[in-house]
Amino acid sequence: MKVFINKRIPEIGITMLKEAKLEVIIPENEHLSYEEWLAYCKLSDVILNVGGEFKFDPYFFKECPNIKAIALYSVGYDQVNIQSATENAVPIGNTPDVLSKATSDVSFLLMQSVARRASYNFEKVKAGNWGRFDPLHALGQELYGKTLGVFGLGRIGFEMAKKSRKAFDMEIIYHNRHRNVEAEKEINARYVSFDELIKQADVLSIHASYKAEQKDLFNNAVFEKMKSNAIFINTARGGFHDQKALYEALKNNQIWGAGLDVTNPEPMPYDDPILELSNVCVLPHIGSATEEARNGMAKMAAENIIAFSKGEKNYLLV
Repeated sequence: MKVFINKRIPEIGITMLKEAKLEVIIPENEHLSYEEWLAYCKLSDVILNVGGEFKFDPYFFKECPNIKAIALYSVGYDQVNIQSATENAVPIGNTPDVLSKATSDVSFLLMQSVARRASYNFEKVKAGNWGRFDPLHALGQELYGKTLGVFGLGRIGFEMAKKSRKAFDMEIIYHNRHRNVEAEKEINARYVSFDELIKQADVLSIHASYKAEQKDLFNNAVFEKMKSNAIFINTARGGFHDQKALYEALKNNQIWGAGLDVTNPEPMPYDDPILELSNVCVLPHIGSATEEARNGMAKMAAENIIAFSKGEKNYLLV
């Protein structure tokens, strides 16, 4: 069975696949065009896909009837048309749990960085513009006792909520498709409507799985309803927020600040005006970028493929 991996992953995953007697194909050039990527897919039985650059849409499944399974090197699966995968009997695997703590750490980091304008002040130091003491310049805000609103209180959102509760005694409100009874019991999280979430949150953090119909869900109308002191955090998918609307909301002081590990578009242009604002911190999608998380993802993706090769099920979505 031939396994195509479009980008090199930690060695533990590659070793596991080879020890399972699977043929591993990794291109020397990892910066493939769509046509090159598709050609590799056509030569393979299984794909271990890293990143969301190319989509598994109806056209893909039509062009690659040879593909028997797809293992995603991610917890998100918005790059896959699940209906098409199901119709073509192609099981899809992902990597839940192993990156929950690491990704929530980045959300927690962004929340604090924005609250204390860390990026802005770091740039001042780098530019040799330390300046004299000014008791009124670029003040931050404290998070103690504030309200954290979580959009998508799943594994990652729950980790973020627990950290915020323990560190800053924050009140936790959330909006989900389903109630999270465990979070309600453990950290006294309170379920609210979407409208209540955006109106009540001092910090609004996105952790939901992304669907195409949620594109630009956080737009002008939403930012207008948020508190003027609110901090907007997105470590889920850039498609959730309208970046131009976010920029306007920040520039016009409709909301207080924003921390992004995902952007819209992604990667974002280096001259995006949002980067000029003092109340913004942007990271290049590093939510799972720890040795522990990336090794765990490689191991789990390999386990998915090995289980499939043996006719077993593992972390499969369909």
